[in-house]
Amino acid sequence: MLDIVSKTGSQTKITVLNPVGYPPKVAKKSAAGRLDTLDGKTIYLVDCRFDDSIELLKQVQAWFAQHMPSVKTRIVSLNNYYGHDDPKLWEEIKANADAAILGVGHCSTCAPAVATHAITVDTKYGVPTVALHTDIFERVVRSTARVQGLASAACVFVPQPVMGKSAAELRAYVDGKDPTTGKPVMQEVIEGLTKGLADVATVADRSTSRFVEPDTEENLHQLFLDNHWTDTLPIVLPTEERVAAMLAQTSHAPDEIVGRMQATANRGQWEYTVEKVAVNAVMAGAKPEYFPVILALAASGLSARSSTSSSASSMVVVNGPIRKEIGMNWGIGAMGPYNHANATIGRAYGILSQNLQGGSVPGETYMGSTGNNYTYNNLTFAENEERSPWEPLHVQKGFKPTDSVVSIFWGCRSTTFNLGLREKYWREHVRDMLYGTDANTAPCLLLDPITARQFIDRGGFDTKAKLIRWIHETAKIPAGRYWDLQLVQNYIYPRATYGEEPFASNLKPDDELIPIFQEKDINVVVVGGEANGYWQIMGTHYRKSVSVDAWR
Repeated sequence: MLDIVSKTGSQTKITVLNPVGYPPKVAKKSAAGRLDTLDGKTIYLVDCRFDDSIELLKQVQAWFAQHMPSVKTRIVSLNNYYGHDDPKLWEEIKANADAAILGVGHCSTCAPAVATHAITVDTKYGVPTVALHTDIFERVVRSTARVQGLASAACVFVPQPVMGKSAAELRAYVDGKDPTTGKPVMQEVIEGLTKGLADVATVADRSTSRFVEPDTEENLHQLFLDNHWTDTLPIVLPTEERVAAMLAQTSHAPDEIVGRMQATANRGQWEYTVEKVAVNAVMAGAKPEYFPVILALAASGLSARSSTSSSASSMVVVNGPIRKEIGMNWGIGAMGPYNHANATIGRAYGILSQNLQGGSVPGETYMGSTGNNYTYNNLTFAENEERSPWEPLHVQKGFKPTDSVVSIFWGCRSTTFNLGLREKYWREHVRDMLYGTDANTAPCLLLDPITARQFIDRGGFDTKAKLIRWIHETAKIPAGRYWDLQLVQNYIYPRATYGEEPFASNLKPDDELIPIFQEKDINVVVVGGEANGYWQIMGTHYRKSVSVDAWR
């Protein structure tokens, strides 16, 4: 099975394929001209609306008032959550400000967003800009700046965390030193607005070698591990013979572009081919007959190694005839490690995500604070269509029962668990479980067939739609409690204040009950082998369903 190229003594060298995707194309940008002085100038302090960012900016404003009183400062907030562009505000800054300070980038997604917004204001609107971030995201910010075409973007760092700190503690950050350089924070801010930025060369090479340098099997295993090309578990080396066997299971050409993927928004879309996906499928130990499912996952463009500091994981549900064709498990132990197809398809999705998006390295391209053990195989299983009293998931999403489909969910940070439905207080018990589901995702009910039938017997929910409507109506809390949740403040409240529905209509008096979840975001999947009526609610967003048949 190994492609032998030479022998050195008793050690055989072999050739294997490179699992890494193709880097994004980078267009170099030019920064705005810097100011000669800040005296008498107007600086906009832009709150990117994440975890008390505005509180740090208030201390920056106080510093200017004390040390440079001739500088006029104005604090403004983005009109939406940090992930949205805000051209209306950028135009206001261009018209009324001499400079801008944006902040604070202090999560794995808001740091790239803040860096990108700052570069946009600087290069597109011609206003010298400095971005404030916390130090733990330095490498994330620097890599984002390179991809955005301004590697020398002015960035200043303060200690982590910002959230929950007192005014005095945040003032100490502002009065203190940048942990990454040792220079005074405000000195760096002033220099970022008044000194020209270094002209850093932009790397434009998009090539990735097809093969890895031939070496012994032992050395290659170590190389893949050292390069962070694995999930740190042992892999199958992707020789030409093994990759060819995988490619034989699809009608698509090896050099066909399957999709593009990035660790998180603003980090740069990496590109990959059918062959690159096959290389990673081999590494995961998948059988060739699983390859169309793996290709469908890759074609989604959704990373199973997305860099969120909340440590999310994907969940993959497989529907249709392919389940039986490749021997997937939807019964006893379906969500565990007891089935080769379930285990290796999910593992392949994780490995291809990290390699084809350009990496998943803690502290650099992955910032999940605690990590998530589900990411080893991304909770991959088949739905128990045969024992479900309702239509299967893929039919709900618009496919025919005879179609083979993969559906991808994202979150899996909160799980509540129960046994069946009691006759008297089952409604209250389910409500309690829903309260344990994080409000920034949505409940996906994972029901053993026994419990699925109990929902019909107890509640009369003879369709999934009726059950989903009841879940939506049951999961309500006082508006004051809802809007005080930190994740809601970060991601939903800005959208509500922007006028986005249905969020805006839920800006009610504190004691009025409002729904926690949108009805369209609630899902139900039947899985399990009827060993008992155990079930759980997984906090996870439905993202996308992709045809497997299209990749045969």
